[in-house]
Amino acid sequence: MPTDCISFKKTGYFSTLICDYLDEKPELQPFYNRFPKLDNFKAQIDEKAQSFNLESRTILVESLKKQYQHIEASELTIQNIDALEHKNTFTITTGHQLNLFTGPLYFLYKIVSTINLSKELKTTYPEYNFVPIYWMATEDHDFEEINYFNFKGKKFHWNKEAHGPVGELSTDGLEAVFNLFSKELGTSNNAEYLRALFENAYLKHPNLTGATRFLANELFKDYGLVIIDAQDAVLKKQFIPFMEDELCNQTSFGSVTKTNEALSGAYGIQVNPREINLFYLNESLRERIVLDPDSYRDDLYKVINTDISWTKTEILKEVLEHAERFSPNVIMRPLYQEVILPNLCYIGGGGELAYWFQLKQFFNKVEVPFPILLLRNSVLIQSESQNRKLQKLHISNDDLFLKRNAFINQKVREISNINIDFSEQKEVLKKQFDDLYKLAEQTDKSFLGAVKAQEVKQLKGLDTLEKRLLNAQKRKLSDVISRMTDLQNELFPNQSLQERNTNFSEFYLEYGEQLIPQLIKNLEPLKGAFLILNF
Repeated sequence: MPTDCISFKKTGYFSTLICDYLDEKPELQPFYNRFPKLDNFKAQIDEKAQSFNLESRTILVESLKKQYQHIEASELTIQNIDALEHKNTFTITTGHQLNLFTGPLYFLYKIVSTINLSKELKTTYPEYNFVPIYWMATEDHDFEEINYFNFKGKKFHWNKEAHGPVGELSTDGLEAVFNLFSKELGTSNNAEYLRALFENAYLKHPNLTGATRFLANELFKDYGLVIIDAQDAVLKKQFIPFMEDELCNQTSFGSVTKTNEALSGAYGIQVNPREINLFYLNESLRERIVLDPDSYRDDLYKVINTDISWTKTEILKEVLEHAERFSPNVIMRPLYQEVILPNLCYIGGGGELAYWFQLKQFFNKVEVPFPILLLRNSVLIQSESQNRKLQKLHISNDDLFLKRNAFINQKVREISNINIDFSEQKEVLKKQFDDLYKLAEQTDKSFLGAVKAQEVKQLKGLDTLEKRLLNAQKRKLSDVISRMTDLQNELFPNQSLQERNTNFSEFYLEYGEQLIPQLIKNLEPLKGAFLILNF
């Protein structure tokens, strides 16, 4: 299968922070542990091995086996869970929200990146085992971010009133989404598979956690993926010392605030810490815990938008007795992950890595090894037909990633039989005015302003002529421009990356059971480039 790639920087879709990280700019070094290179994983293994004990492994394996009781796991997944009990086994982790029917395509790319890195590490370090982990964001409460998916230009939306952690949401009401989606699928074998997959996931599981676990397992069980729901009382107990520290000392707030000050000048900030970075969970409730500002006491804790409150003694007792009721926010969740998993590397998107960079000093403070951070694979899938059209229209990968106006202007200039670029004329004009400036300096400096005004006027005149000529050519070439922009629209829906918009089902309908194996075959997590994959 033909593939090509383009640098992340050239795509124009990735932040300066991420591009500088990929370029290993030295000014970013204080904000991460080790750069994602194969040679760096041995030191990461040694560091993690010293901090992760056998008791934690036993707890993790027992919890996972309980979570998999009613799941038809593959033999490889079962072997991977069992292997976690041994000190030579480590995890490679990605996390994602419980998006309806996986949401955008990059859900697949995250997990494939995790699977493929685990395989590559096993080849390089055969004396160790590496387990790919999908961390389900069951405690998240941003329902509006996950309650839809896009298919063939249509948005399939789950209309529901939702409160509290999304993992506990009942799947009631998804039959209506299923019926609408089913009508759009057609009657092919691939359509029947997608229909059955949706029905078995969402209409036969009582909540979103169960549905998402089933779905991810069905798609990736053959590759040994292990899915974890960290909203687990036994796992949360291991996090108690860190939650106590958060409540009593607000360590994360102090550490992350200092890091933010260092990062903000050059890169900006992804998230801001709160004084207490924990939520309280109870039934359909997930609300922030704060030190009550209205209390005359300085040790009264309150759950906002509720009547729940505690003294310091009471809340610490609540943590000890009901650790599962406390939920880490975006600042504390990465720490929770690294406390309960023998993890070496976290794989995420650009936005995720941006907030991980804010946490290195915090991890140092609480003495937990900071994982290697790896940008997930990004992919643009092109059909054979689309690829032929691109070649016929002489559209390169660099062209394709241009924003719309730049794309049109560049292609019009390329295919026109006249020169629409007045850069050469502008340079000649500037040199002429340089001579006029020298003449004015030698004779009467009061003429400098007049010379400048004339230069600006004439350069503006050339700009106007260039734009008029370009617009005339656009009208003349409107047919070929339309074909070009239609093709770019197909590959960049809504003028955004395909992977951030389109659901996997659109491609499964076309390519069927070869879709995921081809991703497994072609995605290279450590390559550090944006993949163009031609099916």
